[in-house]
Amino acid sequence: MKSYKGRGIVLHTLKYGDSSMIVYLLTDVGGRQNFMVQGVRSSGGRGSKAALFQPMFAVEFEGLVSTKMQLHRFREVRSGLVLQSLPFDVRKSTIALFMAEVLYRLVKESEPNPNLFEFVWRSVEALDALGEGTANFHIWFLARLSRFLGFGPGNSYTSGDWFDIREGAFTPLKPEHTLFFPRSDASYFHEFLHRPIDELASIGMNRTERVEMLQCLLTYYGYHLDAIHAVQSVRILQEVF
Repeated sequence: MKSYKGRGIVLHTLKYGDSSMIVYLLTDVGGRQNFMVQGVRSSGGRGSKAALFQPMFAVEFEGLVSTKMQLHRFREVRSGLVLQSLPFDVRKSTIALFMAEVLYRLVKESEPNPNLFEFVWRSVEALDALGEGTANFHIWFLARLSRFLGFGPGNSYTSGDWFDIREGAFTPLKPEHTLFFPRSDASYFHEFLHRPIDELASIGMNRTERVEMLQCLLTYYGYHLDAIHAVQSVRILQEVF
C-alpha cells in the first residue's frame, strides 16, 4: 500500500453504510480523487471528523492507495485552512455549496491540474476573507473558472462589445444567433475577469442584474459543458442573492 501527501478541497460527500462516507476531493496531487472515510459518525469521540468535510473546506492529508482498492483512504487528515467566516456566514456557505457542486459536476479528471487547484484553493481563502462584495463572488468565480476549464474568452474586450457564446469571444457586432451576452453583461463579464477580488463591491450590480449575469454565464457553460445543467444549488443561490 502506497502513501502520499497532498491538499484537497471537499466537493461532495456520500453516506456509506451506518458510520462511513465517501468524500470527493479536488486534490493538488491527483486531480479529483474519491476517499473512503470509516467511523465518521461513530461514537468514541471520532464523530467530529465529519466537520472537516463540508463543501469547499480545505484539508491537508496523507493518503493511502493500492491496486486492490477502488477508493483511496486517509492515514491522516486535518484542516488545511483556518476558516474565520465561511462556516458561519449563510451567504458565504451558500456560495461555497454552489462552488462545490459546480466543480463536482464539471471536474472529472484524476490527473493533476496545478493551475486549477491553486485557483480553487485561493478562491476559498478569498471568500473567507472577503468583507464587502460577497454578493458578487459567485459571478467572479464562474467567470474566472471558465479560463481554467479551457473556454475563457479568446480575445480582448472593447467598450460596447457583445459576447458571442458560440465563438467564446467579444464582438463589436450583435451576433445573428441568440447565444450571446447583451452589451451590459459583456461589460460585466470583462470586469469580473479583470477586477481584483478586493474590488468586487465596486461592481455595482442590483439583484436583477446579478440574476441575469448568472444566467448568461450558465448558458455559456452549458454550451461548452452540458453537466452544468445538473447543478441544483443555483435555485438556492438565486434566492439568497
